[in-house]
Amino acid sequence: MNPIEKRSKKRTEQLTERRLADAWAELQNHAAQGNALESDAYRLAFADPEFLLRRETRGIRFQLEMLKPDLDQTEQGIENTIVVFGSARFPSPEEAQAALELAQQGTDADALATAQRHMRNAHYYDQARLFARLVAEFSAHRRPEERLFITTGGGPGIMEAANRGAHEMGALSVGLNIALPHEQSANPYVTPNLSFKFHYFALRKMHFMMRAKALVAFPGGFGTLDELFEVITLVQTRKAKPVPIVLFGTDYWKRLVNMDVLIEEGTISPEDLKLFSYVDTPQEAWEAIRVFYAL
Repeated sequence: MNPIEKRSKKRTEQLTERRLADAWAELQNHAAQGNALESDAYRLAFADPEFLLRRETRGIRFQLEMLKPDLDQTEQGIENTIVVFGSARFPSPEEAQAALELAQQGTDADALATAQRHMRNAHYYDQARLFARLVAEFSAHRRPEERLFITTGGGPGIMEAANRGAHEMGALSVGLNIALPHEQSANPYVTPNLSFKFHYFALRKMHFMMRAKALVAFPGGFGTLDELFEVITLVQTRKAKPVPIVLFGTDYWKRLVNMDVLIEEGTISPEDLKLFSYVDTPQEAWEAIRVFYAL
């Protein structure tokens, strides 16, 4: 390559790098401050955030949200996961105790009732944490292709507890977070290189199932119910292969959903109740998975 060609190539690289940097700086500014992005016809299409955020390019965004977490997990050896769902609102026992002591010092009856409820439910945090430790302990002694990795929604509460348990054992764990109007950041125990953020719930749920060898659902709200019943439906309709579906907290789940009504009204078959099981301890949850796979 002659000197003129080298200078031309260097200018092209600098131009490309600048435009890539400019594009993402503008995108960040748009997200942080709500500023409109200015169109730039000369910007590379894949580095043009305004173009990528158009309604017509939604299909491309679907593909990108499908591809990025898949490639990153494959590169880091994440092939078999145990997905833990549960409420983002259940604090750790330490946090619950501190909040209760603070509420007891005041005169706000509603704040006290909330703190007492958090204290009552905080044991689920510890149980999710212990369950994840059992999974990580088992996987530490297996060949890489046989290891099981904890995957959660990446947020606080039960999700944090499960990621925390794996982290404490020195294991990798995955967080599949979702962009929400009230910004939800990843909990500090997700492995940084395995902390993903999604815009589309559908793509996020697909990633939950792509590598899942089991699902453990702790008590939770609408999000947990949505994720749980999607998995049950996929397995029931044979769109997904059978996996252990474990409902943690028998009293909670049986008070919340009377599955027998579905049998009585003929909306499901009696054998459909065998698609999931109830447990009340981390050891029972892990044993259900071990028995299913003869581990």
